[in-house]
Amino acid sequence: MNKKDLSIKKTKKPWPTKAAMEQVYEMKLWGGGKADFYSGAGSHEPELVNPYIDAVSSFLESFEKPLTVCDLGCGDFNVGKHLVQHTKKYVAVDIVSDLIARNQATFNEENLEFQCLDIAVDELPAADCVLLRQVLQHLSNTEVQRIVSNLTDYKYVIVTEHVPEGAFTPNKDIISGQGIRLNVQSGIDLLAPPFDFQVKENKQLLAVPFEEDKGVIVTTFYVVL
Repeated sequence: MNKKDLSIKKTKKPWPTKAAMEQVYEMKLWGGGKADFYSGAGSHEPELVNPYIDAVSSFLESFEKPLTVCDLGCGDFNVGKHLVQHTKKYVAVDIVSDLIARNQATFNEENLEFQCLDIAVDELPAADCVLLRQVLQHLSNTEVQRIVSNLTDYKYVIVTEHVPEGAFTPNKDIISGQGIRLNVQSGIDLLAPPFDFQVKENKQLLAVPFEEDKGVIVTTFYVVL
């Protein structure tokens, strides 16, 4: 085998995102002990979860006519289950089919629907408001851009991302999977290149420290053009 053949053999393509996320749950890479599915501390630690639930619930309750909400990347639904009651319809989406099947068997509300979709590829459900909670941070810039191009179909977008504390260089590219940009001192900023998300209004709803020296969980509200 010559050097060229060795080089080709050593070059590995990134896993498809679906396979990578399935492995995360199968191998419990985000923890969870004996739980069948566990979406990580960011979806379970009360100091991180409760302020988010309070802020989003308050927003949803501010409408006389309840909104239809699409939760893109609903995970184990430990967070979303608290928001369903404030909506006309709640469509919860994730890429892992076994996780969606488990959620369908576990959570039952008349206005709740689960769908298994790859949000960077598949057509997204219609809704008034989209929730993207600690999802984009795991995806490559190519996949994030595909998702952002579809967010213009919604009026309201609420994005939560784990970012470094203080100033950082946004949107460094990564391979989709378990890790996030915090590992390269970066984080998602949808208004910055290469995404340049065009909005009428944006404001920070929350900024909750994750752990000492481990960044901040920031939730940003957007009104789309």
